Amino acid sequence: MKNFDVLIIGGGVAGLSCALILGSAVNKPFTKDKKVGIIAHQKSSALKSAVLNNVLGFKNGTTGEEILTKGLQQLNEIYPEVIQIAKEKVIKIEGKSPNFTVVTNKNSYQSKNIVVAVGPSNLFNIEGLMQYVIPHKSIPAIKEKIMLKNNNHIVTEGIYVVGVLAGHISQYAIAAGSGSEVATDILTLWNGGNQTMIHDAIK
Repeated sequence: MKNFDVLIIGGGVAGLSCALILGSAVNKPFTKDKKVGIIAHQKSSALKSAVLNNVLGFKNGTTGEEILTKGLQQLNEIYPEVIQIAKEKVIKIEGKSPNFTVVTNKNSYQSKNIVVAVGPSNLFNIEGLMQYVIPHKSIPAIKEKIMLKNNNHIVTEGIYVVGVLAGHISQYAIAAGSGSEVATDILTLWNGGNQTMIHDAIK
């Protein structure tokens, strides 16, 4: 059983954005010995059918499928310290902060914090989170989408939710931003409450 300080559930845009920000802080003193993992389950990601012509910095015709693939590659190449867990699906979360057990169809993991970054399908069925499921507030009811009840991305102590599942609309930049925001919140927590943002710069 592997132990993590943060385990991200979901490898879509919000989950990958969160993982990249956390990975970029790996050499900071306050992240020493911190372990981050991502269960990169993407099968139902709505991004797979998207063409991202209206996203700043993307070449015309860039597809969501490309971004999902390249995002995992980018994470692996630049921040290999973030452990990627492939071909597993989370079925249950047990325990409470800071001792969660995340159970997949193949393994179990321990984590102090969890970031839930899966899609808003009404087929959502992660045991241990079902009490937080409510109808999505920003998507028409006819689409039957759900979200997790949260306060500024916090579902309950130690559990965060990002992306459309957090109640945001289904727009690439917004979903990515929510993942990044939660990552900076976690880094701030690790940094003794000092507001923390990670940027690389040209030397």
